[in-house]
Amino acid sequence: MLTDIKQIFPYLMLIIPLAGCEDTVHVDVPEAAPRLVIDASINMYKGTLPEAQQIRLTTSAPYYNNEVPPATGASVEITDSEGTVYSFREVDNSGIYKNAQLVPETGESYTLDITYEGEHYTATETMKPVTEIDDIVQTRGGGFDGNDYDIKTYFIDPPDEDNYYLFEFVPDIALIPTLQVYEDEYIQGNRIFAYYTDENLEQGNQITIRMYGVSERFYNFMSILLEQSSSQGNPFQTQPATVRGNCINLTDKDNFPFGYFRLSEVHEVVYTLE
Repeated sequence: MLTDIKQIFPYLMLIIPLAGCEDTVHVDVPEAAPRLVIDASINMYKGTLPEAQQIRLTTSAPYYNNEVPPATGASVEITDSEGTVYSFREVDNSGIYKNAQLVPETGESYTLDITYEGEHYTATETMKPVTEIDDIVQTRGGGFDGNDYDIKTYFIDPPDEDNYYLFEFVPDIALIPTLQVYEDEYIQGNRIFAYYTDENLEQGNQITIRMYGVSERFYNFMSILLEQSSSQGNPFQTQPATVRGNCINLTDKDNFPFGYFRLSEVHEVVYTLE
């Protein structure tokens, strides 16, 4: 799933040698007006019963804030192509809104509507199917010392159609989940793999692997985010461009939100390192 997106500068720490001492200098980071952040990831897992769907709303915040402010008191609805409206109820002023009746179908179009602090936000997306993980192959020999585990997650891309994928690798140790996106422009109909490794993995660790079917627009959105988050440029360099999702503000177009409305079929496998 998508995490909250903040418009922030990188954390800057200057170490200035003075008379043999080191002083930490905290740079004043410009603050922008808070914007709504929409984490609306609707997922249907293959081979399992439908579960309650949830949408998380927060607001952007200054970099040095220790907490992400929830966006409470919003009205949240999803409408299907037949006009059926599914209302999401907030849980304990948490900014998390849930609905247990929505069971999206692949290939169908859905519209998200959010009213928050007098402004109307909306997005439309199609539920995307996904193929299944075919096999998982483990090898060892990567990294600088040749002892890192390498995981290849194989799948067969459906022929005669354009497909886009999001992979999520979640180890059962204190690591940030790894996200990757793939398209089938040059591999359509072939057996291919997603690759994952981390130097902290050890025998017996479990990795939850999730494969999501996503739209081309979401693929492009995530590609830019992942590229910017992994860039190794000047620490003083600002973000090249604001990355916008598919959500718009109908009340005030200049006060656009961050985040994305996505609907995906998901195949999940839990793999144990041998």
